[in-house]
Amino acid sequence: MKIALINENSQAAKNELIYTTLKKVVEPMGHQVFNYGMYGAEDKNSLTYVQNGILAAILINSKAADYVITGCGTGEGAMLACNVFPEVLCGHVVDPSDAYMFAQINDGNAISLPFAKGFGWGAELNLQYVFEKLFDGEPGQGYPKDRVIPEQRNKKILDQVKKVTHQDFLTILKKLDQELLKGAVSGERFQEYFFANCKNDEIAAYIKKVLA
Repeated sequence: MKIALINENSQAAKNELIYTTLKKVVEPMGHQVFNYGMYGAEDKNSLTYVQNGILAAILINSKAADYVITGCGTGEGAMLACNVFPEVLCGHVVDPSDAYMFAQINDGNAISLPFAKGFGWGAELNLQYVFEKLFDGEPGQGYPKDRVIPEQRNKKILDQVKKVTHQDFLTILKKLDQELLKGAVSGERFQEYFFANCKNDEIAAYIKKVLA
């Protein structure tokens, strides 16, 4: 699985801690981690939580990433920005039980973490345990076990509702404010990671046009 990490400007100073913790947990499971920044508070390419959502949607819809780890001060803004887009199902995760139940009940492909609220002593341990539970076993298996059938049924219903309520993703990219979009894809390592992993030629071509 290709897992992308995205940080916004208010919490960029914590990027290295989050990245190191994530790699420590998921690489032994056979997953790859791609750090799309921001890489620090002084990173010249500043991302807002809205741009986190745009970037997450580009990565998921193009299949350049299978899963996105993002967040902001409270985690709420980045979650809302992600869920605006088709194909992205982002949960708000505060602790390991949130991570486990989101993976097993909702079977999403992105989480948003609060990197300021409650991020104090032992924060790196909470991150570690969150990532362990998030990627613990096969997702979508239900919790508790007596709720497996209705939960899996509801997830399929939600997927169908999202298909009806969202436009084609390429159309969305073209309708977005192009400067906002360009800012979302101008990170230091974006082109290196994205174009090597993107599996959608139309999206790749449009992003190249935006960056030109």
